[in-house]
Amino acid sequence: MRQKILVTGGGGYIGSHCIVELIEAGYHPVVIDNFSNAVRGEGDVPESLRRIEKFLNTQIEFHELDLLDKPGLEKIFKKHSFDAVMHFAGLKAVGQSVEQPLRYYRVNLTGTINLLEVMQSHGVRNLVFSSSATVYGDPQKLPIDEQHPVGGCTNPYGKTKYFIEEMIRDQCTAEKDWNAVLLRYFNPIGAHVSGQIGEDPQGIPNNLLPYVAQVAINRRNYLNVFGNDYNTPDGTGVRDYIHVVDLAKGHIAALKKLKDSCGCKAYNLGTGTGYSVLEMVKAMEKASGRKIAYQIAPRRSGDVASCYGDPSLAEKELGWKAEYDLERMCEDLWRWQSQNPTGFSN
Repeated sequence: MRQKILVTGGGGYIGSHCIVELIEAGYHPVVIDNFSNAVRGEGDVPESLRRIEKFLNTQIEFHELDLLDKPGLEKIFKKHSFDAVMHFAGLKAVGQSVEQPLRYYRVNLTGTINLLEVMQSHGVRNLVFSSSATVYGDPQKLPIDEQHPVGGCTNPYGKTKYFIEEMIRDQCTAEKDWNAVLLRYFNPIGAHVSGQIGEDPQGIPNNLLPYVAQVAINRRNYLNVFGNDYNTPDGTGVRDYIHVVDLAKGHIAALKKLKDSCGCKAYNLGTGTGYSVLEMVKAMEKASGRKIAYQIAPRRSGDVASCYGDPSLAEKELGWKAEYDLERMCEDLWRWQSQNPTGFSN
C-alpha cells in the first residue's frame, strides 16, 4: 500500500513541486488548498495540479479547503487514513505581514492549531513543516547553522514560522509518539524541468527572481535593486538560493526521517553559497540571452546585508544535498517563464 500523505497548500509553488516528487517516489498525496496563492484550473482544481496530472499521467485527489474550516478538515481526516502531513499552507509575504499582522497570525497560527488538533484526534503523528530561515532573524554569524539562535524575527511572517515551530516542538515533547521535521528554507527559485509548473506570483512579485524573470519577458520595465552600499563584494544583498526541485527532494528525505521516530528535528535546506542581487541578474541575463534593466533604489527596511546557511546537518542526517547549480536554477526558471509569460493564467 502506498503511503497516504496529506499536503496542505499543495497548489502553490513549493507544494506543487513536492507533489511531483511524492508521486515519483511512490507516495499517494491528497491535496488541500484554498486558492489564496494558486490559479484555478478546469474543474476547480489548481492549474498546477492539472498540469502535473498531464505530464505524470496520473490523477491527484484534491479538496478545496481552508485550514480555518475545522469541520471541513475533520471530514477529510475521517475519509482518509494518513501516514503523515506535509504542511505548506500559509500567507508568506514579508512586507504584507508588517501591514496586516493580525491576518497573518490568524491564518498561519489558527490554521496550524486546527491542523495539529485534527491530527491529534485522528492519531496522525507525523509532520513535515514548511519553515523558513526567517526564524533566525538578523544573522549573528555566517553561515547560519541550526544552532543559531531563533526567534529574533524582523517581521510578523517570520514570527508566525517561529511560533509554529515552537507549537510543534512542544507537542512532540508532550506526546512522545509525535515526530516532526521542521525544514528551514533559504530562497527557493527555479522550476520543474518540464517548464509546466513554476512560481506564479499573484500581483507584483515579492521575491527577486520572479521579478527579474518578468523584466526579462517584458512584463516589467526594470528591476529595483534595493541598496548597493551593503558590506558585500558588490554592495548588493547576498542570499542563499536553492533550486525548488532540490528543496522538494529534501521533503522526501524528511518523510523518510520520520520513520526513525526522530522526535522534533530542524534542518536548513539551502546550498550554503550566497549570491548577490547583481550576480543573480547576470545569471538570468545569461540564461535568457536578454539584457535585464535595473536601477539602484534605497535600501528596504528590515533587509540584512548577507544571509546564507550551512546545510551540512541535512546532508549528514537526511542524506540530502542540493545538486543544482545557479546556472541550472536560472535555465529552468527561464524555461518556465518563457513558455508561460503570464504564468498559469493565459
